[in-house]
Amino acid sequence: MVQGGGDVIRFQNVGVRYGVGPEILHDVSLRLEEGRFHYLTGASGAGKSSLLRLMYLANPPSRGLISLFGHDIASTPRRELPALRRRVGVVFQDFRLIDHLTAMENVALPLRVAGASEEQIQEHVPELLSWVGLSDHIAARPPTLSGGQKQRVAIARAVIARPKLLLADEPTGNVDDHIAKRLMHLFEELNKIGTTVVFATHNESLVNEFPHPRLHLADGELNDFSSGEVVSDDDSELERDE
Repeated sequence: MVQGGGDVIRFQNVGVRYGVGPEILHDVSLRLEEGRFHYLTGASGAGKSSLLRLMYLANPPSRGLISLFGHDIASTPRRELPALRRRVGVVFQDFRLIDHLTAMENVALPLRVAGASEEQIQEHVPELLSWVGLSDHIAARPPTLSGGQKQRVAIARAVIARPKLLLADEPTGNVDDHIAKRLMHLFEELNKIGTTVVFATHNESLVNEFPHPRLHLADGELNDFSSGEVVSDDDSELERDE
């Protein structure tokens, strides 16, 4: 078992291919320390969603090593993986809400899985839905909500249990600028209390207004780490671009 020494995620020479096609990601090496906030940028098709799927253990790599919370994923028993996943909050591009549950019930799911009391759920879930501007839609079911409203429910669900790692795939892509900035403040507040955040986005104005280190994907490679950190392919020592 690999001990991360404060690392939330560590990739070493990771490659991904689907079927017999070319690699979608190749030779990706990175190290993200606990409590950091990184944007993940790159053109459509650059592999951002594939990289995020590796981070939350939805897919295994074709090659290379991945460590999550200090656990070498390849050698971690399968029965232990769900517990690791529960420490990760994910905002999906396609929302993945449960249509027959209300907004409140969808957001409450991570708390119920974690064993929270009904009193805690009734206290925290309405408060968070109010923060994301959905206080009037607590009892609404996803089919009755707009795309932007569904996005905010999905974000609330991802952050309600204060995950150790938050992975957000275009989380502001379906909301207006005012709501996008409000959500950014939410992500930053979560980061301040210790959550590591990886925020995939195309929104350059948001990136410029809320500056954080950037991980940039191009042609399947992480080739630009502005103020970020990367594990060298040669010696696995920490490098900095500053």
